[in-house]
Amino acid sequence: MSTVHRPPSSVHRPHHIVLVRHGETEWSRTKRHTGLTDVPLTEAGRDEARALGERLAGRPFSKVLVSPLGRAAETCRLAGLKGPAETTDDLIEWDYGEYEGRTTADIREGASGWTVWSGAIPGGESAMDVGTRTDRVLAALADVDGEAALVAHGHVLRVLAARWVGLDAVAGRLLALDTATLSVLGWERETRVIRTWNESGGRGQSAPTG
Repeated sequence: MSTVHRPPSSVHRPHHIVLVRHGETEWSRTKRHTGLTDVPLTEAGRDEARALGERLAGRPFSKVLVSPLGRAAETCRLAGLKGPAETTDDLIEWDYGEYEGRTTADIREGASGWTVWSGAIPGGESAMDVGTRTDRVLAALADVDGEAALVAHGHVLRVLAARWVGLDAVAGRLLALDTATLSVLGWERETRVIRTWNESGGRGQSAPTG
């Protein structure tokens, strides 16, 4: 039986954490695993990022953390998030190793039934590895007074949400997340909860990879 890796706790807490998944890329549109490859937004993805900005207009953030990959950074810029933005490598997407750029259907030709959550990833990260990174992100938000925003990628944000509510990183498999969407983590009294999930902020939605 696996041991549940609990997220760090603190008497301090952000009011809400808004999760922003970047807009469409060519690889997300074609369902290719997009980890460390710096694939740019498509024109549709740029439109989606601007639409996210309309949804968030006037909403101030005490802290904004952004993946250093270009598709996340451009989404943050086009959405015009209001608040001090910092990049952090801990929000970079899952390292898919030898499976980078491949679709699940293609990978399953050589590894029947494979999923990123349960299968081996040669040369890449495990779900627990990604969970360790997201725990550091949550710890960095512990003293935020106000709202925080995280602009990043599909799988890393799914893991982070699972860790927020005290679940193992692999529980992120239950939280499908499309491109150009908004989700909100928050509280019900003293309990960490997911307030909203996978709300479309753009014109369309793409497959939940990278």
